[in-house]
Amino acid sequence: MQPIKNRKAFFDYEVLDTLEVGIVLQGHEVKSVKEGQVSLKDSYVVVQDGELFLINATISKYRYAGDISYDPQRSRKLLASKKEIISLSSKVQQKKLTMVPLKIYTKGKNIKVEIGLVKGKKKYEKKESIKQRDLDRELHREKRKFVGK
Repeated sequence: MQPIKNRKAFFDYEVLDTLEVGIVLQGHEVKSVKEGQVSLKDSYVVVQDGELFLINATISKYRYAGDISYDPQRSRKLLASKKEIISLSSKVQQKKLTMVPLKIYTKGKNIKVEIGLVKGKKKYEKKESIKQRDLDRELHREKRKFVGK
């Protein structure tokens, strides 16, 4: 399975720190994740009662799951140690940062979520990253012309 990345997060935010955590899923959700039926767009992570929760992530219903009532955007618990949760929540409160999922992937038989402590980019920073990406793309095209000959 290819990791499912939250491309919007890398564009909208500056990633300061990352952490790998587990996720609590139902059986048919695991199969759906392994098929890549996940969207991390507009999702975020919060600390509630000393636990991490993934909010607004969409895991589509597994096509062979049968007739079950299912909410694809339900909140899902993330698994991390108490020390990590306390550290994350203090950084979020002190530095006014946000926690967002960056990617979801399988590691062995487990499904992991990489969450990032992020800081929002300003509009001019986003324009600068678009400009840099276009310059890199153009440089790569020019390089390919000369290497091929």
